[in-house]
Amino acid sequence: MRVNELAKELKVSNKEILAKIEELGWGTKSHSSAIHADEIDTLREIFAPPAPEEADEVEEAPAPAPEPEPEPEPEPVPEPEPEPVPEPEPPRPPEPPPPAKPDKIVVKGSIVVRELAEAMGIKPNALIAELMSMNIFASITQKLDLKTIHAICERHGIEVAQEKKPTPKPPPAKPPEPPQPKVDKPEAMHGRPPVVAFLGHVDHGKTSLLDHIRKANVVSGEAGGITQHMGAYQVEWKGHPITFLDTPGHAAFTAMRARGANITDIVVLVVAADAGVMPQTREAFQHARAAGVQIMVALNKMDLPTANPDRVKQQLMELELMPEDWGGDTVVVPVSATEGTGMDDLLELIALQAEMLELKANPKRRAEGRVIEARMETGMGPVATVLVENGTLKVGDAVVSGPHWGRVKALVNDQGRRIKSAGPSTPVQILGLSGVPEAGAEFEAHTSDREARRLAEERQEAQRTQSLEAPRRASLEDFLAGTTQDVRELRLVVKADVQGSLEAIRQAIDGIRSDKVKARILLEGVGNVTVSDVLLASASDAIILGFQVGQEPGLGKTVKQEGVEIRHYSIIYELLDDVRDAMTGLLEPISREEILGRAEVKQVFSLKKGKVAGCMVVSGRVQAGARARLIRDHQTVFEGRLGSLKRFQADAAEVREGQECGMRIENFDAYQEGDILEIY
Repeated sequence: MRVNELAKELKVSNKEILAKIEELGWGTKSHSSAIHADEIDTLREIFAPPAPEEADEVEEAPAPAPEPEPEPEPEPVPEPEPEPVPEPEPPRPPEPPPPAKPDKIVVKGSIVVRELAEAMGIKPNALIAELMSMNIFASITQKLDLKTIHAICERHGIEVAQEKKPTPKPPPAKPPEPPQPKVDKPEAMHGRPPVVAFLGHVDHGKTSLLDHIRKANVVSGEAGGITQHMGAYQVEWKGHPITFLDTPGHAAFTAMRARGANITDIVVLVVAADAGVMPQTREAFQHARAAGVQIMVALNKMDLPTANPDRVKQQLMELELMPEDWGGDTVVVPVSATEGTGMDDLLELIALQAEMLELKANPKRRAEGRVIEARMETGMGPVATVLVENGTLKVGDAVVSGPHWGRVKALVNDQGRRIKSAGPSTPVQILGLSGVPEAGAEFEAHTSDREARRLAEERQEAQRTQSLEAPRRASLEDFLAGTTQDVRELRLVVKADVQGSLEAIRQAIDGIRSDKVKARILLEGVGNVTVSDVLLASASDAIILGFQVGQEPGLGKTVKQEGVEIRHYSIIYELLDDVRDAMTGLLEPISREEILGRAEVKQVFSLKKGKVAGCMVVSGRVQAGARARLIRDHQTVFEGRLGSLKRFQADAAEVREGQECGMRIENFDAYQEGDILEIY
């Protein structure tokens, strides 16, 4: 019952009821507050109306009788309403006993504090207090990682097991159907120029030979005098067009040499007559033999007085390349790129080999071929250097290369001129692709944009699905095992001018092995260094390496604000040397203890500044500023640095065996005769 209802029943005001409640000390209540049954009974007794007095009980003094007035008829007294019986409060259910602590709990991963407390059988506030004792401040809805769950459960003797739920593999994407190979009719086949690749060791003169053939000077344009890109050129010799590929010889460009051997008809192995067969020469020969192409040998630098062609031919026999003049079938041509001698013989033999191979293609079909190199060109977008292997590529064709497609906006030949079409064995640059394709990828022309776009999207979906396939997840044991090894990390952001150079840099950096330091490439890409690259490097404490690229305009202010280091290179081995030096700089210095000598305390002197040990050097030498270990009864008592070293009251830099001296160790003066001081 509420206060206002009781006041209405007792015919008193709410204020009187509230005043009496406050007087009785039941607490201040409002007119709408509920009152307990015992309080209602007390208030009814207090505010109950008094009973009517008996006439004979009270005798009043006689008063003059007034004139009789007609007595009004008494009003009918309304019967009191029956008092409502307060409903009894429902009995409170007994509190359930606290759940018993389990011996083992199973978690899927991270879990909130409330759920962990329920699983452990303790109250959440107790768990929060225990976390605070571990310097972990968490709310009741905050998630805890596995490491914290293991630590808190270990305190309670509870085993933690992680639920191993099999990860459902994504449905295999429908692989894009490869285009059906078109069989060309024999009458549609026509002769095509040979594709010749110059392979060999670095600085053996591959590009110089091509310079002489093209009447150009490409070597002077390459940083360090070594080729760092794959160049493609087409020349005409006595009416015979020949396509040449110039591949790098540095060890880092293995993939580019392999790519050059796989898309050519003839490989010219360039060997310097004064240096002989070198490691990259052997590697280039292995790529050519694996590709199954015709191999010729050009003995370059024959004009040098140190040239020894017989020794080179002997080395070629070790590679199973028997020269023709020694009874074999391998064409070996002595040449000199500097003086131009032997060049006509080399070109003539190349044309002869091509004639014997009977190279043919169909120029009237849709084009197909390989991507030699690709890069992101400022103001032009993705630019791909391709070699047309069959058919004719025209401006306006819809081209697909890997997950990228586009309509050919322009064709540029090796001389920088725009052309309208490119036939078989023609190297050409194409503009208009949607992205930078992978070097070495195939490309093909299609009849319509819709077909090209559909095929590219299918390949993108296949790549995305493949990337989503769950790799092997590192277990907790693997993680704990990895944390025991203090492996430092050199984080890098690599930007290069072309895709092939980027691939070579990545493989070379991955090839630098170390148990204590590893290089990790966070981001790699083609094109200039951008603001996003700088922000990523700043957030991850990485160094930006740019290979033959520049920076976006206005990037200097961002670089200065973020404090990011950007290094630009034009020669790949200088980049790799700096990466190795940086990895070496991350190694912790190795501290080795070297015993310099031993001295015996003969007498202890007390001075104003403290006690000094008078010693005799019994072995080795004592050096000022070295560390000393005081040994007494074959036990080490104290270790510290020598505070002073004197001989005949003069400071000494060094005291040798058999000489006397005075020594004082910093923060120690409890010397005793017979103590041994070991200096290290």
